Amino acid sequence: MAQDIEHEKTAHGERAPSCTMVIFGAGGDLTKRLLMPALYNLARTGLLPDNFALVGVDRLDMSDASFQLHVEKAVREFAADKHYTQTLNEEQLERLVSCMTYMSLDFASADAYKLLGAKLADLKVTHQVGDHVMFYLAVGARFFGGIVDQLGQAGLVTENDSQWRRVVVEKPFGHDLESAQALNTQLRHSLAEKQIYRMDHFLGKETVQNIMLMRFANGIFEPLWNRDHIDHVQITVAETVAVENRAAFYESTGALRDMVPNHVFQLLALTAMEPPASLSADDVRNEKTKVLTSVHSVNPATDSVRAQYATGEREGKPLLGYKQEAGVAADSTTETYVAIKLGIDNWRWAGVPFYLRTGKALAKRHSEISIHFKRPPISLFRNTATESLTPNCLVIKLQPDEGASLSFGAKIPGPKIEIGQVHMDFHYKDYFQNAPSTGYETLIYDCMIGDATLFQRSDSVMAGWDIVKPVQVYWQQQGQNQLSTYAAGSDGPQASEDMLAQSGRSWRPLL
Repeated sequence: MAQDIEHEKTAHGERAPSCTMVIFGAGGDLTKRLLMPALYNLARTGLLPDNFALVGVDRLDMSDASFQLHVEKAVREFAADKHYTQTLNEEQLERLVSCMTYMSLDFASADAYKLLGAKLADLKVTHQVGDHVMFYLAVGARFFGGIVDQLGQAGLVTENDSQWRRVVVEKPFGHDLESAQALNTQLRHSLAEKQIYRMDHFLGKETVQNIMLMRFANGIFEPLWNRDHIDHVQITVAETVAVENRAAFYESTGALRDMVPNHVFQLLALTAMEPPASLSADDVRNEKTKVLTSVHSVNPATDSVRAQYATGEREGKPLLGYKQEAGVAADSTTETYVAIKLGIDNWRWAGVPFYLRTGKALAKRHSEISIHFKRPPISLFRNTATESLTPNCLVIKLQPDEGASLSFGAKIPGPKIEIGQVHMDFHYKDYFQNAPSTGYETLIYDCMIGDATLFQRSDSVMAGWDIVKPVQVYWQQQGQNQLSTYAAGSDGPQASEDMLAQSGRSWRPLL
């Protein structure tokens, strides 16, 4: 097992140190649509190393020139208009592309990794890069363990005082608690924990990072952020896209595995964590992990909903049901929608329910965290026209319209005492210029400078899988039973609304 070695770190905002980046799966969709535009954005903003090399690795046959042309087309197609309005910097694009080479490599061949080692040695001369290497596994999860084993056996992930070697692992990290533990054990044969960067691209979003800053950098929020003032919390990650051409992946995964232990639980942890001692990676991740380990056991029969979208419509256009999608089994029990009620057993949150939901083919693409404060007593207003008081609500909007909203009561003009709800809205685009971003820039840069704050640690991953394990087991036992349906293009299943209605609450509509 590798040992943890501390390396000198680059300060945030400074150019990353000279390094080589190796992308396994360089011919895939993730590399084309997100990683390459992100690298271009880092080059354009002056954060990519001066001396930098990239080796694209895949099983496809391709020359260096063909790969460079592939990258250039990807940046032009997916960086233009989609992520920012500035014109491409042709000089920076040319510089980036010139740093790239390609290797056709059989992921299971030991000899191929020896050739990769020779390639890395050559690049030190031809591109004048140092000994630092970042391996990015943009491949299917079934390849993670095998690739790292081969890297370890070839001596390519061995660190010393003058060189770091880091491995970025895309999600999903396992498909249940046991498989995640097995994968972690396998990786740790070749890597130290500090070398493993478990990617959750959701954490690269500016608004997600701002959750912690909104809480701890403003004196008006943190004193109220507890069970004395908060009634409940809702976390929503809703998508309008259906499964489409990803049925082969989705049939073996489902909404629970795909979204909850990673994306949704990371939002939960950021919302509920205690103030860290500092903003260092270990201090922040310690507090996030404490939240997940404090979640009490879920009763899946009463506190979980699974559902699958059926035929529906959006804006008058018909939408297919999940079982009508190409590649989906006619008797499929795969869920495309999940809702779970959780509780956190600590002094801050005891008795405050957290409601989580995520799904596909819903009415709106909408991700938010809504903090619902307790309703004030009505006695002061019992002899007025106001029959009830609407609780205050703080909404942190993650996508697509990033920002925050705070609702509170105010008197409606007139002789009667009537209270109406007003909203104070903050939109990022109104106050800050949007930086060019695919969501991966921050994460790639942080890996280069050795900041693991936005990457998941093994104990956090295991805690997440431990929470959902009883839900997974129960659903598997139930089969078709308790599998609800909802119309594609709707807000979700009625069973989800019923789960909140039992305590007199309701979901915020997907606005």
